[in-house]
Amino acid sequence: MNALPEKMSGILLTGHGGPEVLEYRVDLPVPRPGRGDVLVRVAAAGVNNTDINTRTAWYSKGDRDAADAGWSGQALALPRIQGADVCGEIVAVGSGVEAARIGERVLIEPCLREAGGRALDRPWYLGSECDGGFAQYVVAAARHAHAVTSALKGFELASFPCSYSTAENLLVRALVRGGERILVTGASGGVGSAAVQLAKARGAHVIAACHPLKADALKDLGADETVGRDDDLAQMLGTGSIDAVIDLVAGPQWPTLLDILRPGGRYAVAGAIGGPFVQLDVRTLYLKDLSLFGCTVLDPGVFAGLIEHIEQGRVRPLVAQTFALQDIAAAQAAFERKDHVGKIVLTVDEEAA
Repeated sequence: MNALPEKMSGILLTGHGGPEVLEYRVDLPVPRPGRGDVLVRVAAAGVNNTDINTRTAWYSKGDRDAADAGWSGQALALPRIQGADVCGEIVAVGSGVEAARIGERVLIEPCLREAGGRALDRPWYLGSECDGGFAQYVVAAARHAHAVTSALKGFELASFPCSYSTAENLLVRALVRGGERILVTGASGGVGSAAVQLAKARGAHVIAACHPLKADALKDLGADETVGRDDDLAQMLGTGSIDAVIDLVAGPQWPTLLDILRPGGRYAVAGAIGGPFVQLDVRTLYLKDLSLFGCTVLDPGVFAGLIEHIEQGRVRPLVAQTFALQDIAAAQAAFERKDHVGKIVLTVDEEAA
């Protein structure tokens, strides 16, 4: 521990609002691992919808100063270091953790069930209920720092944790199996492009809904078919033709997503970039015996399963662009334009990334 620096650079979220509430600092204290924790030197950290949603208080059902602005519906403790996607190296361990773990290259599971050697009453989210990876160092429980053996670069590995574990969780909850017809909405984004790859790894027939200009990129990832994000899906695909919908969009087209599901079909959602308010005809839900799954907290074993997918080469990183940590405002602006396919990543340690 004595060799660790006292200060580090990082991005502080100082309130809810625009990019002006993101403050780049070089004098932040380096955290120290407690019992059961590891300290990770961050190589790179991915940018996600949740970073922007948290900054703008999108999760709140009230106003920007409401007490429900975090993922979990709780007030955030500000200032906060965001960043749910972390690739890095363990450089120190707390009591109860084997020193042999120092030097491991790790990905941090973004959905945390333990901190400081104690089980949490409700899951925390890295970069929301506790500090995350938009800094040179971050602390996490040792059980959530998963060793990864891969030839991929740090910035490539940093594209996986949040988006790919969210996608894997959606597919696990929706019981997606080989041979089934699966529709993925918002397929060109980080979670969507991950879901396309992970569904194909299961042997499913994947239909990707995306902007027509991104269709070729999605087919390169393994999509069997693409449809336009504004197409009439019932006309294009047929009612009752889809086994499972993996939805990241919601919005005005939402009722059609249930129409195209077959009887007994499954719908899983982890995003609402098209709008959070939808119309539901309850008769469609019960007369077709549909199952609807809201997916935020990762099921046990999901992240370990993702590490196996990565190490076996069943999924590949899709990094659209990288930015230096201090350029986070530009990175988030590029993210919000939605011109990219895949992930935007911040490089924290240039050499390690």
